[in-house]
Amino acid sequence: QVQLVESGGGLVQAGGSLRLSCAASGRTSSSYYMGWFRQAPGKEREFVAGIRWNDGTTDYTDSVKGRFTISKNNAKITVYLQMDSLTPDDTAVYYCATTSRTYRDYSRPNEYAYWGQGTQVTVSS
Repeated sequence: QVQLVESGGGLVQAGGSLRLSCAASGRTSSSYYMGWFRQAPGKEREFVAGIRWNDGTTDYTDSVKGRFTISKNNAKITVYLQMDSLTPDDTAVYYCATTSRTYRDYSRPNEYAYWGQGTQVTVSS
């Protein structure tokens, strides 16, 4: 079992920034890839960004490239999502998730075994 706890959400004006954190605990040695997803009301959960623990390779969905940065701290077993130039379209509940699977399409929520409880991000216009 792996436990994930997100933090850092909140209310911010358009153009502002937030940094989300996802702290992992439990059997973290089995974790290969960490992903951030978001889900807005009435919409499907979508992949935002992801990172591999071993070499730091990152992935981003097109809509956040150049604005969001995912990073990790192996010693703290924590992954961060720095979100800059936020727009109202970024409003959603943000979730982190982890999987032990390799060579997968990590944009698919079904590839992940463990999820955090989510943190709300609201961007006002």
